[in-house]
Amino acid sequence: MVIATELCALSEYRIYPGNGKLFIRRDGKPLFFGTSKSFSLTMQRKKPAKLVWTQAWRRLNKKGATDVTVKKNRRRTNKVARAVVGISLDDIRKRASQKSEVRSAQRDAALKEVKARKTSNKGKAGGKKAAAAGGQVNKVPKNVKRAKK
Repeated sequence: MVIATELCALSEYRIYPGNGKLFIRRDGKPLFFGTSKSFSLTMQRKKPAKLVWTQAWRRLNKKGATDVTVKKNRRRTNKVARAVVGISLDDIRKRASQKSEVRSAQRDAALKEVKARKTSNKGKAGGKKAAAAGGQVNKVPKNVKRAKK
């Protein structure tokens, strides 16, 4: 046999038939109170969350929750390899499988080539700059007026 019980509006304890008070608020909402203590505290506008013995306070302060929560299984996101604009997917895989020594040797060779190119460019450009500098007149900004000769 199931007994119809109500919950106290303040303490949230069960109220069995024949116990407690029913209070109808001005807006028409019925409030059930299990004890005169809970009725009195509600009339004084006390907040249930500040009263240590109420279920609201226990819920707020995480008391009595002995249920062990099972950790949710989360799906790991899978990495997808995609080709980049300058290089194909096969080339990317080849480079990833290469040993680090091979890659460092390639990098060093490329750096040496760049340095060699720079030094050769300096040698060529050095002669041109020196020749141009001898016959060059000092530049004057556009907003400055030149004196007429």
